[in-house]
Amino acid sequence: MERIRIKAILHRSALLGAIWAALTAPSLEGLAVGILAVPAAVWLSLHLLPARHPLVVWRLALHLPRFVAGSVTGGIDVARRAFARDMPLDPGWVELPVDLPDGGRAALGGEISLMPGTLAAGSHEDRLLVHLLDTGAGFDAAIPREAAEIAAMIGAGPGAGQGAGQGTGQGAGPGTGRGAGRGRA
Repeated sequence: MERIRIKAILHRSALLGAIWAALTAPSLEGLAVGILAVPAAVWLSLHLLPARHPLVVWRLALHLPRFVAGSVTGGIDVARRAFARDMPLDPGWVELPVDLPDGGRAALGGEISLMPGTLAAGSHEDRLLVHLLDTGAGFDAAIPREAAEIAAMIGAGPGAGQGAGQGTGQGAGPGTGRGAGRGRA
């Protein structure tokens, strides 16, 4: 367990340090503050989301290009729908089973929310509640694949992410189900 914690400190320090450096550009004042801010952020992240599984960095690196390509493709699709005269939307909620630990489920929810046309609205036990702009576009079929990739990235074991199955089409919010909430996005 100590090895996982050390790896988490190193990974989080590198990630948060890179983000800090990108935000502050090459200014000495920004880097001086970062020397204090980054360790504080790493400490806080370890207390809010303790390291239970090691991050497999090479899998994360392989995942990023596909994520960026999916974001661009999804953004073009949402823009196309926004500028279309009839605005072809079929919004609704799906509730999907996700076999990930808490940190993995949070990462999946964050990734889903960054993809155009989807918003992770919460989770309950092993289910993720997702709002879709178009329930017929196949977004809900892509979510189990994303869950499996995140499980591989965090080393959550062979069963993690594999239990993510088909959506029920029924959500826990008002206007749930396929096509519910037509006209609202």
